[in-house]
Amino acid sequence: MKLYRTKTGFYAEEGGSFYSVETSNWDELIASPDIYQRVKAALSDKPAPAPQPADLLAPVGSQEIWASGVTYFRSRDARMEESKDAGGGTFYDRVYHAERPELFFKATSRRVVGPGQPVRVRSDAKWSVPEPELTLLISSTGTITGYTIGNDMSSRDIEGENPLYLPQAKVYDGSCALGPALLLSSEPLPRTTTIQLQVERNGSVAFSGETTLAELKRDPQLLVSYLFRDNTFPDGAFLMTGTGVVPADEFTLLSGDIVRITIDGIGTLENPVA
Repeated sequence: MKLYRTKTGFYAEEGGSFYSVETSNWDELIASPDIYQRVKAALSDKPAPAPQPADLLAPVGSQEIWASGVTYFRSRDARMEESKDAGGGTFYDRVYHAERPELFFKATSRRVVGPGQPVRVRSDAKWSVPEPELTLLISSTGTITGYTIGNDMSSRDIEGENPLYLPQAKVYDGSCALGPALLLSSEPLPRTTTIQLQVERNGSVAFSGETTLAELKRDPQLLVSYLFRDNTFPDGAFLMTGTGVVPADEFTLLSGDIVRITIDGIGTLENPVA
């Protein structure tokens, strides 16, 4: 089942049909470890029209969005390369092989954009990329209850100048996109699940790449267990699981680009670049 948050209400897609979800409290749904059962119980009796793309919102209410880093070998290589001149080249290799993962705060809900809304590059950055990431929906009790698509916008030149600049490279208005829906499931996604990234520029493909969850080194539940150590999330939380698709060093996003991220079973998240 997929759950959508829109300008006109909440909708669930099941068996190819859409149904309105008769509840007014998004945060209560998101925080619940039995969200699937709650949504089922709140479905309207009759099918509803499919939500219009222009009406879709990011599937986030009061939740914090966190992120994981260096969870794919490709990401490890890229971050070692970008930071080698700053003396941080070996840090990321150590993180990749360490038991403790890299976790960092990514966004508050007001910094998140939904499908079709513009993501931003920092005004003081010269090298910016999208990062396509499977994003976990986590209940208030630390249970993975669903999945969505995340775009972890990153300023690689700022982070590469000094690893301590990571928050500035990652956290700013419009630096995070989520959507288009929540795939509600307590079961892990197949390791064959494909994550695809395409950047369109002036009607042509400027970059494309893909990976699969088989390349994800960290177990999602392990990432969640570290996130919930000494932290509470009464409204639930979202956790991005890292990227395995990194454009070549000469690539940077430009205003007017269109970023499309597709994950099997969830859909496609599309955002223009402001």
